[in-house]
Amino acid sequence: MEHFFLARVVHVLAIVLWIGGVAMVTTVLLPAVKRFQSEAERVEFFEKVESRFAWQSRVTTLLAGLSGFYMLHVLGWQRLAMIEFWWIHAMIAVWLIFTLMLFVFEPLFLHRWFNERAQRAPRSTFRLIQGLHWFLLVTSLITTAGAVAGSHGWFWV
Repeated sequence: MEHFFLARVVHVLAIVLWIGGVAMVTTVLLPAVKRFQSEAERVEFFEKVESRFAWQSRVTTLLAGLSGFYMLHVLGWQRLAMIEFWWIHAMIAVWLIFTLMLFVFEPLFLHRWFNERAQRAPRSTFRLIQGLHWFLLVTSLITTAGAVAGSHGWFWV
């Protein structure tokens, strides 16, 4: 059981850094970048910061996934069949979205697409990025609230 508690500590710390970083980018960085006068400066600055944060996100997403799946294995996969553990499905879905974005879509085409689109339509590209970040943040926060409540015995079903 000692490994389980260590996995939970790693999981919570990874989530704090990962979703906390998403919150900082969404609520602080993007609004600050939006105030830049030059559209080229917006893109350049956002690219620099986002690329550094991407590595933190990759590491914390990986740690969250490994520790989360380990805990699910210890507690039993049958929880996925129980409606009161809906939040586990939500955690897996949020993790999967971020994992695909960080490890598949961004390196394969999203980075290039963002740069090309930002050259053609910087304002709408920036609005799209803001909207996606808000969607990911709100979804992550609802999932986190459900996971905290559910893992402490409060079932909304």
